[in-house]
Amino acid sequence: MSSFLRPVLGSSLRELSLEREDKRKRVSSYDKTGGNEDFIVIPQGSTATIAKIEGAGCITHIWSTFMTTQEESYIPRKVVLRMYWDDEEFPSVEAPIGDFFGMGHGITKNFWSAPLSMSPQDGKGLNCFFPMPFEKDVRIEVTNECDNPLIFYFYTDYEEWEKLHEKELRFHAWWNRENPCEGIGDSEISNEEYEFGGKNTTGEGNYLILEANGKGHYVGCNLNVHNLRYTNKWNWYGEGDDMIFIDGEKWPPTLHGTGTEDYFNMAFCPQQEFYTPYHGLILGGGPNWSGKITLYRYHITDPIMFGKSIRVTIEHGHNNHRSDDISSTAYWYQREPHGKFRPLPPVKDRLPRPDIIPIDLKKAMEVMRLE
Repeated sequence: MSSFLRPVLGSSLRELSLEREDKRKRVSSYDKTGGNEDFIVIPQGSTATIAKIEGAGCITHIWSTFMTTQEESYIPRKVVLRMYWDDEEFPSVEAPIGDFFGMGHGITKNFWSAPLSMSPQDGKGLNCFFPMPFEKDVRIEVTNECDNPLIFYFYTDYEEWEKLHEKELRFHAWWNRENPCEGIGDSEISNEEYEFGGKNTTGEGNYLILEANGKGHYVGCNLNVHNLRYTNKWNWYGEGDDMIFIDGEKWPPTLHGTGTEDYFNMAFCPQQEFYTPYHGLILGGGPNWSGKITLYRYHITDPIMFGKSIRVTIEHGHNNHRSDDISSTAYWYQREPHGKFRPLPPVKDRLPRPDIIPIDLKKAMEVMRLE
């Protein structure tokens, strides 16, 4: 006889007909007076608890939208989302709110995937469908680090369970940024050597997407690149192999990829915006791959398991030659306790850089065609 405390029901169309015993609940920002002010106001520099749920259950959907009382830029990078499970001291989720919902660079943009989406108008309807089980309680906090008070709307939809299934892991999300990555100079070598030369036989210096200890599985990330190389030469930001080290293994890891776009299930230096349930390119960059790029890969049907530890990395350009501004949000499930996250940078160090305009737009486009 199974020792599980409750049957596991998925969310596919095929399983919708199965009888369910749990109760559906919601915490939202609706106007408790019956009026139409269906939001909360979070003062500048303050933190609000938007959900405090007692008992066992599972969050199934989070929706939010927000604005400041006066016009302001980069709000999605200035607002921080944190989640705590089962009376833990340190958060299991800590990220700028826009990055958590799948899109970096301090902006919102219409896109969709299976676990995350930004819906019209202009991506301001933020949705998360990652299941988030808890045994004792959950606390969700929003911190406003904008220059103005924040008007914040939200739904937190969840199932109330009698007990927690013993195999349920806790959801985690962590944001990272290297601004810029530590690369090499390009003035003393050819462009071919800069883009394609050298050998990486250790994985040292790779950009870090996730590092975690314990038992669990990694379920994907979004990656944001700001191409900082100011040139008319071939300026592809990719060629960086993904390298995922499981349970302390050395180079080459069991999961070693072949290039940036390859890990994100695309090919040949893409720029066409494209969205699917599990991978996509939300921002493709400008001429000659200038400017800002956002990609995502979610391991929903192919999670990456680890028994003791995991280190998810990717080269920043082949052999870590490039010095671009890269940020990411990683998502995973694991048994608690988890390690304390590296402190989130202050808001001034989270803000995006201004866009870089190519030296000669016409010439840059000609370079792309010739290459």
